Amino acid sequence: MNYLYYGDNLAVLREHVADESVDLVYLDPPFNSNRSYNVLFKEVNGTSADAQIVAFDDTWSWGQMAEATLREIEQTAAPHIVEMIHAIVGFVGRNDVTAYLVMMTIRLIELHRVLKPTGSIYLHCDPTASHYLKVVMDTIFGKEQFVNEIVWKRTSTHADSRRWASVHDVLLFYSKTDDFLWNPTYMPHDKGYVERFYRHEDQRGVYRLDHIIRSASMGPRPNLAYEYKGYTPEWGWRTVREKLEALDGDDRLYWSSTGRPYLKRYLHEQKGTPITSVVTDIPPIGANAAERLGYPTQKPIELLERIILASSNEGDLVLDPFCGCGTTVCAAQKLGRRWIGIDITHLAIGLMRSRLRDMFGDEVEAAYQVVGVPADEASANALALQDRHEFEHWALGLIGARSANQGKKGADQGVDGVLYFDDEPKKRAKKVVVQVKSGQVHSSAIRDLGHVVEREQAAMGFLISLGPPTKPMDVEALAAGYYHSPTWNRDYPKIQIRTIAELQQGKGFHLPPANITHAQAQRVEPEGGQERLL
Repeated sequence: MNYLYYGDNLAVLREHVADESVDLVYLDPPFNSNRSYNVLFKEVNGTSADAQIVAFDDTWSWGQMAEATLREIEQTAAPHIVEMIHAIVGFVGRNDVTAYLVMMTIRLIELHRVLKPTGSIYLHCDPTASHYLKVVMDTIFGKEQFVNEIVWKRTSTHADSRRWASVHDVLLFYSKTDDFLWNPTYMPHDKGYVERFYRHEDQRGVYRLDHIIRSASMGPRPNLAYEYKGYTPEWGWRTVREKLEALDGDDRLYWSSTGRPYLKRYLHEQKGTPITSVVTDIPPIGANAAERLGYPTQKPIELLERIILASSNEGDLVLDPFCGCGTTVCAAQKLGRRWIGIDITHLAIGLMRSRLRDMFGDEVEAAYQVVGVPADEASANALALQDRHEFEHWALGLIGARSANQGKKGADQGVDGVLYFDDEPKKRAKKVVVQVKSGQVHSSAIRDLGHVVEREQAAMGFLISLGPPTKPMDVEALAAGYYHSPTWNRDYPKIQIRTIAELQQGKGFHLPPANITHAQAQRVEPEGGQERLL
């Protein structure tokens, strides 16, 4: 069983993930790299830039939480870790970047705990804080367990004012021990290289010529200086006679017009080019890319596939504690790995569930369990009382609606979410406005929703209510009339009401089938194996 957890990853790791149970960790924690350095290092009483993602607005700023976490590290962590974090906070000060590092330190301690001795961890970051994170990782995992700094070119060259254009992210690759799993992974040969060297072809395939005799720089080998078919190399052959005869018998030798022998190297038998620590062949997700879902920090699935193939085997457990829109878990599902994903927003959890369904079909829901989201009316009510904003995101996720507020708190002008459906070819997509109500509602709410539908020029309006609707509400909704679908030749109630309990029981809203609310992830077939070229 795979698991998708809603909640603070620190608590989830401590409560749900056992010691040395994870084979591979990938994490891409949020941090606002768009801030200038003088803003980044400004003290608590200074002005700071707005957070890039509202969901993390309070996460990486120094306050009571950061102070309390520092105290917890002092009381529970190993002495060398305490010394390290004290040194950084003392040098840099109490500010956004040290709040981030303190929060990361306590989580990296837990990730070290859950990683198997044969496991690896990849920390994805940008140059804003990568130098500090490397110190933290050296301290927790040990500097001798540092394996690679991987550079991913995440964007094309662009003009930056008064500095070299910043176009890359950094991945810090560490192992738990020296006995870590590694699968050599290869990319296809460069096209220009193939065209230049693989210039011969026979019934077996395309091949290049390689040396079968020794060169002067290699020095003489008396035991390899023998005559074969009238040819005796000055410095000897590169193999013994028995192997040379076997190669010749298999038509692996090529004799040039000058009588010089060569070895045939067939392209289809070569593994390709080993992956390198500078990744330039995986582009960022373009504005019109099929896999683009609109999540601010979404990474290409090909990058995660490369990491998973290199550092895990089929059936291994992959963990992403900041899984966002779910690229890691989708790549793990595709490649036959088990997975755990954790995120602190219902917005991300809903997006991940939709992406998994799009990519692998409805049957994928039987392959994982969602933990931490409301499972019944009582827990939904508890979430509404705890955080109305998160309740709204969760409720919208039940019907696959897109948040109209993009994570911002404040006036919503009567629109909490939107759905779109494509009902008439070559015409603009039709809009459905969605309202979420966690408190008491009356018939006036239906009249207000009708006004919003008119103002927004929407086809329909949906109301999600925590409590059951009153009879006057039902009457008011019926009085709103119907939307007629010209494509399906069918009428749909213009105003519809569903309770949370009904949605959880599978009784959804009625609308034409062509739902295009979210960019849909491409459907894929799960695959496995370690031999495929990337």
